[in-house]
Amino acid sequence: MYQTFLKPLIDFIVALTGLIILFPVFILVALVLTFANKDNPFFLQVRPGKNEKLFKIIKFKTMKDAKDKHGIDLPDDQRLTSVGRLVRKTSLDEIPQLLNVLKGDMSLIGPRPLLPEYLELYTPYQRKRHEVRPGITGWAAVNGRNTLDWNQKFELDVWYVKNISFGLDFKILLRTIEKVITSEGVSAEGHPTMPRFSEYLKNKNK
Repeated sequence: MYQTFLKPLIDFIVALTGLIILFPVFILVALVLTFANKDNPFFLQVRPGKNEKLFKIIKFKTMKDAKDKHGIDLPDDQRLTSVGRLVRKTSLDEIPQLLNVLKGDMSLIGPRPLLPEYLELYTPYQRKRHEVRPGITGWAAVNGRNTLDWNQKFELDVWYVKNISFGLDFKILLRTIEKVITSEGVSAEGHPTMPRFSEYLKNKNK
């Protein structure tokens, strides 16, 4: 009952309330990023959701659209702006995802939505992370976030799917508040965000 009825209801109520309360912050960050990036302050990207159904995630844009001479995106550390780094560190870039929650594409709590290109790289066990709606925060996010390697992330994601409950979601919510305040786990070692899963597998199989 919790997963099918109460959780979506709580998601909608909390997301709507959160957007109303955070609306001044939402507008302020959007304006600052518009001037800092000299571009659209929002970042939209296709991600797989529940049952691998694709949707467009919306976040605040913290990186420039800088590419090399071959048209390939430059590394994250070269595209991340100073303002973007602050927005990411304080997790303010996640606020627009409350709109995804209202639409029903995401939940407040669940495995983080990743790139569609990873779908063909998952093992059958890892694919179980898509049996629930992806979340703004989740069990992996409060247990290391970007300091974890990909296998650890997926283990925690699948564990969450198998053990989802109101008590666990409430625990994750409290720990998320703590992590946001301390800015813990924002970056992987030697990387401003998190290396791609494909890059991780390539290095692992060398």
